[in-house]
Amino acid sequence: MFASDLSNTTVAGDRIDQLVAAHRPGHGLARAFYHDEDIYERDLDRVFRRHWHCVAHESVIPNPNDFEVFRMASEQVIVTRTATGAIHAMLNVCRHRGAEVCTKDKGNARAFVCPYHAWTYGNDGALKAARLMPKDFKREDHGLKKLHVRVVEGLIFISFAEQPLDFSEVENLLHATCGQYGWAEAKVAHRQSYPVDANWKLAVENYVECYHCGPAHPEYSETHALEQPLHMIEELNAKMEARTCALGIEVGSGDHWQSSAGGKETVHAFRYALYDGVKTGSKDGQPLSTLMGRFSDFDGGVTSIHLGGTTFLVCYPDHGMIYRFIPKTAGTCEMELIWLVDGKAEEGRDYDLEKLIWLWTVTTDEDKAIIEHTSRGVRSHYFVPGPIAPMEQNELRYINWYLDEISRPSQPSSMNLPQGAGSAASAV
Repeated sequence: MFASDLSNTTVAGDRIDQLVAAHRPGHGLARAFYHDEDIYERDLDRVFRRHWHCVAHESVIPNPNDFEVFRMASEQVIVTRTATGAIHAMLNVCRHRGAEVCTKDKGNARAFVCPYHAWTYGNDGALKAARLMPKDFKREDHGLKKLHVRVVEGLIFISFAEQPLDFSEVENLLHATCGQYGWAEAKVAHRQSYPVDANWKLAVENYVECYHCGPAHPEYSETHALEQPLHMIEELNAKMEARTCALGIEVGSGDHWQSSAGGKETVHAFRYALYDGVKTGSKDGQPLSTLMGRFSDFDGGVTSIHLGGTTFLVCYPDHGMIYRFIPKTAGTCEMELIWLVDGKAEEGRDYDLEKLIWLWTVTTDEDKAIIEHTSRGVRSHYFVPGPIAPMEQNELRYINWYLDEISRPSQPSSMNLPQGAGSAASAV
């Protein structure tokens, strides 16, 4: 790095630290956090490259040698299932001159051949052939850069960090929550991506609070009881828990919050009730698909898991949702929705796809519009964030968590690791 670059980086860092220090407790973030390029780069460094991300359910690569490429910020990650069934994740960057070695979005392949100079890699990332290189060239030192991988309850998680955050508590919680809903035996019924003209944090902040649900999501609010007075919510939640217990099921969440202090991955899990008589998250509250996991009947409840800042999971007894928030640039991001159903469920027989995706499609269309309205508004030179409402306690917790995260020291990423330093994963 040139001296001038180092000086500019130091000045930018000092300015960001001053913005964090100037944050007014109990209020939203200042405008710079939603459009400033230096802050976005710090987001990538302190949040994106430090935390675990769920990229998919393993049913998207069901067969030996299946692969899919995932694009996140400026990175492309190839996720593969080898002939042994192990799942790997590696950067789509040739170790010779940096070309993309995988030129298809998904498929089935035992090897990837770089289109530039034909270096050939196995689907575990190992370099198999490098034509016309000298005799002292060591192939074992030039495999694709590997990322850390965990597969828990069918969910594929990756980490770019050199030393990933401890994932053990998250694994335990996912077994106690998603495990009760049978997610390990689930399959993807549908995926939908939404490009959003807004900074990624605006999209996440919108997701974690339901203060806006009444005015912005009339369809969602007909079945989900999050805008009612506290005493009514507590009564509905108590009835829900009684129904869950009567089914012989204990969903291990309560209201569980774990920060990333002490080197552990952040996770927040909680449950909430639907209105009386509502069975699941559908247009009319009636079942959408076959029951999953340990559920022999509907309990009228929802389990929600927030993980690592960009991954959000929603569990109903008959289907599940994976919500991914993907930074693209300082001013754009992507939201991907993934619908899960029981692995044995068949479209047309056990579920109607249009009905299955209706509620969250309508809700996300509305969210995209709201987020982009807000993005345009906070660009105003005169924007000053207001106080967080009592119903936005999850947003307040998220903002405080985010400010703590970007105040931490920079972490080396796995791109600094030698080939093979990442990990492969089988189902946990």
